[in-house]
Amino acid sequence: MKTRSAKPLRCLRLLSLVLPALVSAFGPAEATPQQKNTNEELLVVPGDAGHSGGRLVVSLRGEPKTLNPLIAADARSREVIGVMQADLVHINRATQLTEPALAKSWKISADGLEYTLVLRKGLRFSDGQALDADDVVFTFRVYLDESVHAPQRDLLIVGGKPIVVRKVDAQTVVFQLAKTYGVGERLFDGLAILPRHLLEKPYQEGKLGQIGTLATAAPQWAGMGPFRLKEYVAGQRLVLERNPYYWKTDAKGNRLPYLDELVFLFVPNADAQVLKFQSGETDVISQVSAENFSVLSRQQKSYAMTDAGPGLEYNFLFFNLNDAGEKTSPEMQRRQKWFREVKFRQAVSAAVDREAIVRLVYQGRGGGIWGLVAPGNRRWGDENLAHPARSLERARALLKEAGFSWSNGADGESVLQDADGKAVEFSILTSSSNAERAKMAALIQDDLKQIGMRVQVVSLEFRSLLDRVTQTKEYDACVMGIASFDADPNSDINVWLSSGGTHLWNPSQEHPGTPWEAEIDRLIGEQMSARTFEQRKKLYDRAQEILAEYQPMIFLASPDILVGAKNSVGNFHPAVLEPYVLWNVEQLYLKSSPENGAR
Repeated sequence: MKTRSAKPLRCLRLLSLVLPALVSAFGPAEATPQQKNTNEELLVVPGDAGHSGGRLVVSLRGEPKTLNPLIAADARSREVIGVMQADLVHINRATQLTEPALAKSWKISADGLEYTLVLRKGLRFSDGQALDADDVVFTFRVYLDESVHAPQRDLLIVGGKPIVVRKVDAQTVVFQLAKTYGVGERLFDGLAILPRHLLEKPYQEGKLGQIGTLATAAPQWAGMGPFRLKEYVAGQRLVLERNPYYWKTDAKGNRLPYLDELVFLFVPNADAQVLKFQSGETDVISQVSAENFSVLSRQQKSYAMTDAGPGLEYNFLFFNLNDAGEKTSPEMQRRQKWFREVKFRQAVSAAVDREAIVRLVYQGRGGGIWGLVAPGNRRWGDENLAHPARSLERARALLKEAGFSWSNGADGESVLQDADGKAVEFSILTSSSNAERAKMAALIQDDLKQIGMRVQVVSLEFRSLLDRVTQTKEYDACVMGIASFDADPNSDINVWLSSGGTHLWNPSQEHPGTPWEAEIDRLIGEQMSARTFEQRKKLYDRAQEILAEYQPMIFLASPDILVGAKNSVGNFHPAVLEPYVLWNVEQLYLKSSPENGAR
C-alpha cells in the first residue's frame, strides 16, 4: 500500500546534496564507465563521487512475493522492484520534489489536460534492448487494462475516465486527461516502464500475472533501474547485479551505479536483522525498532545509527467489514454485526491508549495518530481533527448506546455482551515478523479487556496475513501499517477509494458499501482534479473528518524513521519516505578501507 506534492521541512536540509541537474551527457553503452556514446542522453546527478565495485548486503523481513510491478502489493516486493525499475518522472525521496528521469522534459498545457513528455535518447533496458515511446504506450495500456487488475490503475482514472496515451514520435508521448489533475507531473512517479519486447506476448495471452516470480531466469526479466536480476536462492537471498545500461552518471562522468552487486538477504524477523547487522553480515539496516535502535546506538563501533525524524508510516487496527456471503458462518455473521456498528468502533478507538503505544512500543520515538496523515506530513494534516485522550468512560457509554451490556464472568471479571447475551470475543491478526505491531496488538488486547472484550492475538507470517485480509477474508480484526511513498494524499488513493485494493476493511467494492464511503469517494475524486492546493486541502480535510467519525480504521501511532549503516557506506543519506535507505542506491558506494575488502 505505494504520491504527489508537499515537502516536509526535515527534507529540505538535503536539497544541496540530492537535487539533480538535468543535462545531456556522454556515457558508455556497456559497463565500462569511461566509454563514450554520443547517442545517449544521460542524467548527471550531483553529490560526492564514489568509486565502482563491491557488494552491498541488505536484509528483507522475508521473501518478496514477486518482481512484477503489476501485481506487487507487499512492501518487500516494492523495495526490490524499486531498484530494478524506473519511471518517467521521479519524486526525489529526500527533497520530495519532482525531477527528470526517463523523461528528460515535460510540458503541461495551459488547461492542464495535456502532458507532453520527451524521452531521453539512447535509453536501453537492462537486457540491452532499446526503449522508446512504444514501450511507454504499451506500459500504460497494460496499467489501464481492467483485466490486469494493476494497483496503479486507480491513479490513472481522472474525471471517471482513463488517461489516453498516444505516441507522437519515437521520443515523445502525449497523455490526455479528461479533467485537470491536481498532482501535476507527480502522476508519473512510481509507474515502472515495462519492456514491451518481453511482456507483449504474455499480455496478449492473458498471462501477465503469472510472470515475474523470483525464480524467473535472468535473461527473461528486464527493467530500467540501476540493478538487474542475477541469482535467486529460495529461502535465502536474491542477488542483483549492476545494470550496465543504466542512464545516470555522477558529476565526473562515471556511469552509475557504483556497486557491482546488491544482495537482499531474507531474514525472518527484526531481531534477526539486528544480529546480522551487528555481526557485519549486512551493511545497512532500515525500519529499526526503537528498542533495537537504543541497543545499536550504545554498541556502535563500525557503524552509525540515525533517527531521520517523523515519517509517513501509519499503523492502525481495522475490522472485517466485508459483505458476508452465503458461506459465512453464523458466528462470523454475529461478530460482523458488532464490527459494523459505528459506536462499537468508536468505543474501541476511545479505549486504545495511544500514549502507551508510543511509550512502550516506540520508546518515545514516534507519535500517536487519529487519522490517515502521519506526523511527518505536516502540510496535509487536518488541524481541526480531534485528538481525544483515552477514555474508558466514553468507550463504555458508546457501547451502552449501541445495545451492549456487561455481566460478571466465571472469573469475576466484567464481560461485554451483545443484545442477545453473547460474549464479545474476537481475534486480532498481526504479522509474526513485525515485533512492534505484535506489541501494539498485545496492548490493545489489554486495553479492550478493561471494557469487557475478550481478544485473542494471532500471529501469522505476513504473506498468510495478507491473503487472509485481501483474498479469503477469513479474519475478525487486524493490526497493520502502511508507509506512504509520497506526502501527497493521492499516494494512498487505493486506501481511500471503496474500489481500491487496499481499502482494507472492505476492499475492491464494485459500488460503495455505505453512504459515507460514497462521500469519501466523491471528495477524493474532486480533490484529484482541483487546481490549487487550498481547494484540494479543503476537500481532503473533509474526507479525513468522515474517516475519523466512522472509524473503519482505528489509527494508532506513527514511528520515527530509524536506520543505520556501516561507516564504510558512502553517500548514505536516509529519507523519511520509502525506501528509506535505498532511495539513492545508484549513488551508494563502499569506501576504501582495510575492513572493506571485496566480497
